[in-house]
Amino acid sequence: MSFNFFKQFKLKSPSELVKVTREALLALDSKTVAEVRLLEKALEEVDKNLVAMKHMLMGEGDAEPNPEQVSQLTFEACKDDFLELLVQKLPSLGWDARKDSVNIWCTLLRQNIGGRQYGLEFIEKHAELLDFLVSCYETKEIALNCGNMLRECARYPSLAKYMLESASFELFFKYVELPNFDIASDAFSTFKELLTRHEVVVCQYLTTHYKQFFRLYDRLLGSSNYVTRRQSLKLLGEFLLERSNAPIMMQYISEVHNLRNMMTLIKDPSKNIQSSAFHVFKVFVANPNKTPAIVNILFKNREKLLRFIDNFHLDKEDEQFEEEKELLIKEIESLQPVE
Repeated sequence: MSFNFFKQFKLKSPSELVKVTREALLALDSKTVAEVRLLEKALEEVDKNLVAMKHMLMGEGDAEPNPEQVSQLTFEACKDDFLELLVQKLPSLGWDARKDSVNIWCTLLRQNIGGRQYGLEFIEKHAELLDFLVSCYETKEIALNCGNMLRECARYPSLAKYMLESASFELFFKYVELPNFDIASDAFSTFKELLTRHEVVVCQYLTTHYKQFFRLYDRLLGSSNYVTRRQSLKLLGEFLLERSNAPIMMQYISEVHNLRNMMTLIKDPSKNIQSSAFHVFKVFVANPNKTPAIVNILFKNREKLLRFIDNFHLDKEDEQFEEEKELLIKEIESLQPVE
């Protein structure tokens, strides 16, 4: 019976499949007790249609998808409001249907039909869907599904740029500290993807939103949550030391507040946090164009810093690390206060 069912659905044309799936998604609006059975039937219909759509797009078993059907389905699904409905109805769907929705979303977004990316074009025109997906981190049942969809979107510069510049981006600073570890970790993965995937887009964003971004980032570096502190500090080192972010790094290492943060973090009880903080701290010291304020802070704390660096060791031998330590020690020893 199951075999006949799938055979029946494979006979639907792409346009018919999109049409009946859209109608079933719309039917999920049924709310009253009298319509409970109708709602159940609509959910069953959505489940079946999404499976059929996934198979048409991605193939089934050893069977490869039909390129012509994939093209037609992509065009039909991205023509009207189908993708919008698919996202909006995620909270109403079951576990399997949500998983299928993610696969469909990601597959449609990757399609290039005759030089056009219909999925990408649709989302660019309906970018508010990305804000909705970000807000879904607050809904436990669909948070991880939406995270997968967001990271797929982050692969594209235009969508990553929108997400970074949107007001909803600030929500990540809250979501990475959610009490649910899986959701917080997923949110951090998306956060990291947005800050490291597209160098030019990230540099433009950080240049324009420097104060606002680092004000929020300071909270992560000072978080009482060890995982948040460790991950945020490691990520800071990654995107600051990107060559394309050199102007951002120079501004960051010219500010006394940031130096004080790193000097605090290199004394953290955690060796991992010490190591990541040291990775950023050494840039303050090695900078040949240190501001007078930075020089004076380093000079004032010279003896403590020299003792710390001399006693600081990694868990495994690292020749480059030892060379860096020697250079830092020489640099700090040679410091003189600036009037």
